[in-house]
Amino acid sequence: MTADGATPTLYDISTGMAMSLMQEIAERLGILAEGGEPHAIDLLGIPMSKRDRDELEAMLGRGEVEVTLDVAGASRLWETQYSGVWWIRHFGEGERVASERIEIVPVPEILSAHRLDMAAAARRLSDELAQANEPIPQEESAHV
Repeated sequence: MTADGATPTLYDISTGMAMSLMQEIAERLGILAEGGEPHAIDLLGIPMSKRDRDELEAMLGRGEVEVTLDVAGASRLWETQYSGVWWIRHFGEGERVASERIEIVPVPEILSAHRLDMAAAARRLSDELAQANEPIPQEESAHV
């Protein structure tokens, strides 16, 4: 029974999954720190109770970096108190969580600028600078 006398549901019970995930995260973070590969854990694909998820979030804590994106829906990312461990939550229609994962990476891929986007930005910036540096036509400069 819970403190209010209700029968606990799976939703309310801690299954120990948070501690198991913390052990996996610690192992994968050590591997990454030694030059190994990044790793991701799909939290929606794991049978976790709400309490498990809350425990995991509390154990990982929050670090100094938090990002909100609006690309094909809202996304919230934050680095946990453990450098290189990121909690990434993507929202779908009606602010429903569409995807939720832990990424063990230096920087999540979604935050990296794509090469083609950077090339387009470089062209746009060059065009804007070229326009800004064009000489003022004689007629307009006479009114100055």
